[in-house]
Amino acid sequence: MPTDRQTVRVGAIGAGFIADYHLGGLAAAGGADVRVVYGRTLETTRALATRYGIPEVASDWRRVVERKDLDAVVITTPDHTHAEIAIAAAEAGKAILLQKPMATSSAECRRVIAAARAAGVRLQVSFMHRYFEEVVRTREILAEGKAGPVFAVRMRNATPGPDWKTWFFARANVGGGVVMQLGVHGIDVLRHLFGDIVAVSGTTAIRKTERTLADGTVVRPDNEDQALAVYKFRGGLIGNHEMSFSELRGCDRFTLEIYCAEATIWLRSMRGRLALYAPTITGVKDWVVPDLPNPPMGARHHAHFLGIVRGNTPPDTTPEDGLATVLVAEALYRAAERKQEQVVESI
Repeated sequence: MPTDRQTVRVGAIGAGFIADYHLGGLAAAGGADVRVVYGRTLETTRALATRYGIPEVASDWRRVVERKDLDAVVITTPDHTHAEIAIAAAEAGKAILLQKPMATSSAECRRVIAAARAAGVRLQVSFMHRYFEEVVRTREILAEGKAGPVFAVRMRNATPGPDWKTWFFARANVGGGVVMQLGVHGIDVLRHLFGDIVAVSGTTAIRKTERTLADGTVVRPDNEDQALAVYKFRGGLIGNHEMSFSELRGCDRFTLEIYCAEATIWLRSMRGRLALYAPTITGVKDWVVPDLPNPPMGARHHAHFLGIVRGNTPPDTTPEDGLATVLVAEALYRAAERKQEQVVESI
């Protein structure tokens, strides 16, 4: 149910690492009045509220979703809490921006979607990478058709892994490991650009059996920090996806290589945010690095969400997109366990 207010009244549920992205993005987008923030640690939550000029701090997320003076909530709590909080927010009539992964299993995702549909509220899963300018421009290039058929794609999501909370390293909290935590970003971008993934083969591993976090805490993960996947897309395209939480430097969020009949397109590579080798398109027999806008981090993403809440912007993603990424992740886990290709469950 869209609001008729131009200024959307928002509650933030979660004060951890990713909250800065969302609160900064809302501020950069304009048109949001963030009235309250909930966090599990009062001192950290108060510091976050002060940084973004948020007037109130809550010690119970239920008090946030129950408020009558909010149009929407942004949920950035640990993954295993997503379903409970999102369902409560939907039942309270709040529009929802839900941090990825949508939930820790496809069954939980379906419950969240059902609750939002029953309540008639707007639900978006936060996949920030599809709003990066290089991804937006690449989608336009592919849609123009001049690059020709896509023959192959290679996605990499690789970082040293989170070092700020222990919950990331327990399978029960995240539904998996690097695939659910980081890989779903890549899965969403690939689906966004190339369509449905219908089958998966691959493997996973735990390579760092002990980790020391920034505060000195030692954890022994029971979830994977390495994964390799081969995807079959509807229409015949084959792509591979490398995921790692154990690279000393890793890559800057992701790298993506796209090989077409008339173009090679690299995103976030050593050549820049976007680079094309496409002589028949650019007229240049060399790499071309297009100029791209450079808006504040999260501005495009959150402006889009606020427009959806107001009802004046059509969604470019659906709750089912959030479910789809989890279904692909679950197919990869089955493929790794059974050592054979797995069909991705249909939505």
